Amino acid sequence: MYLSISEASIYLGVSCCTLRRWDKSNKLIPDSLTPGGHRTYSVSNLKSFSGVVADGENKKVIAYSRVSSHDQKEDLKRQSQVLNTYCIKEFSGHEVIEDLGSGMNYKKKGLRKLINMILSGQVSDIVLTHKDRLLRFGSEIIFLICKFFGIRVHIIHEDKNLSEEQLLAFDVLEIITVFSARLYGKRSHKNVKITC
Repeated sequence: MYLSISEASIYLGVSCCTLRRWDKSNKLIPDSLTPGGHRTYSVSNLKSFSGVVADGENKKVIAYSRVSSHDQKEDLKRQSQVLNTYCIKEFSGHEVIEDLGSGMNYKKKGLRKLINMILSGQVSDIVLTHKDRLLRFGSEIIFLICKFFGIRVHIIHEDKNLSEEQLLAFDVLEIITVFSARLYGKRSHKNVKITC
């Protein structure tokens, strides 16, 4: 399978400019050029370049836990404990990534680390307590990428009993919560400026 330069940059976690520079310095030469002169890279070469073992050796089981705010730290501890208990029972070793931030924030440190690990082929399994712990919206895209890389996703507590209406209500509440927090934050910042 071949990837474009933009897809290869995402796969390796570097910019397109870096890939062009590596091409010029012969550090990473593209597998071919399209008739239009665009670079293409094979997944197998990208895997070997990034030091990924194709047969699954040295890949990690990642348990990911997340809460939305600082006052939920106790919940984060409980969530991580549930993940640890599950992973100890099911796997020989694992790593827990803890995150703090909204399910609609795509720039969280832990989430970015997880995505980079997925794209660089370091992950064999991902374990979540609930699907929305990863992201409130967009988790399906991450799961699709996991499927592409052959990564198994384990969700300990699937919300099979919730209706579509209940799931939609949770999503709407999340949007309102995030919007309110951002609006309140902007007003607070503006008030601080006025009083200073």
